[in-house]
Amino acid sequence: MGDFSHPNICWRDNTAEHKQSRRFLECADDNFLLQVTEEPMRRGAMLDLVLTNKEGLMGNVKLKGSVGCSDHETMEFKILRAARRAHSKLTALDFRRADFGLFRDLLGRILWDKALEGRGAQDSWLVFKDHLQAQEQCIPAKRKSGKSARRLAWMNNMDGKPQTEKGSLQRVEARAGSLGRIQRNCLSSQGSG
Repeated sequence: MGDFSHPNICWRDNTAEHKQSRRFLECADDNFLLQVTEEPMRRGAMLDLVLTNKEGLMGNVKLKGSVGCSDHETMEFKILRAARRAHSKLTALDFRRADFGLFRDLLGRILWDKALEGRGAQDSWLVFKDHLQAQEQCIPAKRKSGKSARRLAWMNNMDGKPQTEKGSLQRVEARAGSLGRIQRNCLSSQGSG
């Protein structure tokens, strides 16, 4: 959200009269940003914009009047999200509650040389797979939900990159700074041409 001051952009047709405004439109398109403000603010132009990278994420944008002596208007909008999250049906083994002693005992009783003797790769795999069902007795399963259901266990919770020793400031910037970086890049590319 911000005051972008491109009065000659027609957001309905995605066109602009001036070169600088066309660059801004191209930059927004290149970064997959959608403009959701529908009401013009000043002299029929939309200068204060609400940009999003996900259609349907923001809505109900309303102008609420001027802020003091400023020519800017207060904008109100809602961030839309599903009222109830869908429950994941993904399950994973809960190794923290596993009984590895029992698991070793059950698999240790098997005479592998005799169990696999004279069998080809496919038959050996089927025998091995049958014996691995012992894990169901020894390692409980748990339902995964939220972000953990979509990420691999060894991935970092912050940004989907492998875990490393990073400073917390870098993580905060990675989470919050992408829209600001896009805006700075758009503005700096406008000034260079």
